[in-house]
Amino acid sequence: MLRVVTVDDEPPALAGLRALLARHEDIEIVSEALGGTAAIAALRETHPDIVILDVQMPEVDGFQVLDAVQASEGRLPFVIFVTAHDQFAVQAFDVHAVDYLLKPVAEERFARALARAREVIATRDNGDLGQRLQALLDEHANRSSRDLLSSASAAAPPDNTSVARHATRMLIRVGQRDEIVSVTDIDWIRSDDYCSILHIAGKQHIIRETLGSLEKKLDPRAFARIHRSVIVNLSRVTALRRLRVGGVNVVLRDGTQLPVSRARRTMLTGILGAAT
Repeated sequence: MLRVVTVDDEPPALAGLRALLARHEDIEIVSEALGGTAAIAALRETHPDIVILDVQMPEVDGFQVLDAVQASEGRLPFVIFVTAHDQFAVQAFDVHAVDYLLKPVAEERFARALARAREVIATRDNGDLGQRLQALLDEHANRSSRDLLSSASAAAPPDNTSVARHATRMLIRVGQRDEIVSVTDIDWIRSDDYCSILHIAGKQHIIRETLGSLEKKLDPRAFARIHRSVIVNLSRVTALRRLRVGGVNVVLRDGTQLPVSRARRTMLTGILGAAT
């Protein structure tokens, strides 16, 4: 039996994959993940042979899922990407010769992708496939970094109406009362499922808002998302520390060290360099 994890941010799409897989007797679905965050947890827990992975998902997309799992687990299962007709994704998949399915997924094309997965897994001939997949992830990371850097270094808004789009204050719960804090007081923010934790002067405050939602509200010239689960106040960053294992941490004024994902390193160094 081949153990499979399916990933999509829409329940009907997961149901469709379940129906297609039910026609293959050698397949066992060990997890159905609704969205990228759930996918990371499922892949880390189940270690499947195959993951059928939606590319376009809010918050954490398919590429970020693989990047996070590879960083923590050191290996990836056989990946079959599923995508709407995204021009970049289709071109990249063709260039790197990795398997992908276009939505709506055709049964015949689906069966061919599974047949190739069986062949690769049975022969353990996945070394070249792993290299192609890594090249695809690197290309996507570089593209994402360029897009983020371009957005962050864009010209200042021409009028006060545009500036007002960025949040300047937030409401936090302190004991039995709500208090208003300036966003400039925030040192960094950590994701906690569907909530976020604000770190302010050594104290933690939970707010019922996702990290992705906060990222859209904060000024990208003052705050940067350096990891899928971390946003940092750029004015608090005093250094970048390169680790022996190849990673990079930011060092804050109070000594806190936070990891920078590979996909966001170019963006961060570009912003910090421009700031100086």
